[in-house]
Amino acid sequence: MITIVWFRQDLRLSDNPALSEAAAQGKVLPVFILEDPQTSGETHALGGASRWWLHHSLRSLKQDLGDLLILRGDARVALPALVEQTGAEAVHWNRCYEPQAIERDSEIKASLKEAGVNVRSFKASLLFEPWELETKTGGPFKVYSPFWRAAQQKIFSAPLPRPQKLELASFEAESTIDDLELLPAQPNWAEGWDRLWTPGEQGARERLSAFLEKDLEGYGELRNRPDLPNVSRLSPHLHFGEISPGQIRQETLAAAEHRDGLDKDAAKFLSEIGWREFAYHLLYHFPTIPHANWKPGFDAYPWRESEEDLRAWQSGQTGYPIVDAGMRELWQTGYMHNRVRMIVASFLIKHLRLDWRHGEAWFRDTLLDADLANNSASWQWVAGSGADASPYFRIFNPMTQGAKFDPEGDYVRKWVPELKELDTTYLNAPFEAPKVALEKAGLRLGETYPRPIVDHFKARDAALEGYQLVKQANEDAA
Repeated sequence: MITIVWFRQDLRLSDNPALSEAAAQGKVLPVFILEDPQTSGETHALGGASRWWLHHSLRSLKQDLGDLLILRGDARVALPALVEQTGAEAVHWNRCYEPQAIERDSEIKASLKEAGVNVRSFKASLLFEPWELETKTGGPFKVYSPFWRAAQQKIFSAPLPRPQKLELASFEAESTIDDLELLPAQPNWAEGWDRLWTPGEQGARERLSAFLEKDLEGYGELRNRPDLPNVSRLSPHLHFGEISPGQIRQETLAAAEHRDGLDKDAAKFLSEIGWREFAYHLLYHFPTIPHANWKPGFDAYPWRESEEDLRAWQSGQTGYPIVDAGMRELWQTGYMHNRVRMIVASFLIKHLRLDWRHGEAWFRDTLLDADLANNSASWQWVAGSGADASPYFRIFNPMTQGAKFDPEGDYVRKWVPELKELDTTYLNAPFEAPKVALEKAGLRLGETYPRPIVDHFKARDAALEGYQLVKQANEDAA
């Protein structure tokens, strides 16, 4: 018996139920299909950074499997054609939860079943299905804390081992991974990324082990410090399914059990995995969240339009060092520290008053971990338009945020080297530095480093005025 296993966001062999079930039944034909957004109906296509990671992750998966069939086109057409060509009796996949993916998978499942093919889908990328958790009154959760409390009362299934026996069906390769043209060429803006990241299942396991051994201790407090290493950097691995949340949970709890004093840090780390679960819960129940305000009253917010300001933000040239450091880290590495993500998002939305959707689109293109659920829910959370969102009047001061979370200035100096020699006293507000301090640091504001593109206090007042319109719209609708 031949079972086609359709790999998507589950690029691993262990804790892969679709693969395990197929391997137990007979020969496996593993396939990956790169879909064209124009034919698949996908409105949130893979960004450039994600494509880079996917290329390397597929190479790792192919090596681990022994081979991998690569196809390109509409999966609605490609999968039935592959069944007919190979005589496969079954098709397995692990579920995706993006709205377009649900629609596509349902259509494919129905057509294959009608043709007499055994089709099975499995849970592999979440701890819980989005429909498994409900409030006491029924319906989806809209606030994170009660969601995560309810989740922890559920029974967690143990991660599956790698299949002990994996016999691949023979097939003729139609395309290679290189044929997918996932890598940037001219220019190669990802040059050097292979020294920063190790895509693939083995790389994911090594990253988790290193985090648990070295950086879990103190995570609860130090995870907010971008100048320190106390973060997992597992998000790209999770996004592409090179490791499962179940594996992360199991190994984190084991680490806390074997080492004293890690319980609180482990709980905090797992609560971040919980936020990812919550984001998927929201996306499933509110599928418009990637493009529409979750709270309709925010449609009244008076967004500005400024290509110049947007480009300054994207390129890390706002004149606010902690913001610029984060945006440059993102461009140069495909990653940004989570605390800094909140700071730069708040700046775009509340200082520049540019629509959060501009930020979501930029992150989707430049983040290696550009996850539709997480990215959308997090941007709306910062904007105040999303579920469980921060109060609208919470507007981060980038100067005090930088001083608090990068107290010695190591993070800013790394990513904004033109400020390297500036005294720490003025590092987060070089525009307030006296002339002698600027000269000593070799700084010429407006030349070697930009002046602020907006005044913090004036911007704060303007943002609050905009939020008053939202508040009024909500009151009128009530």
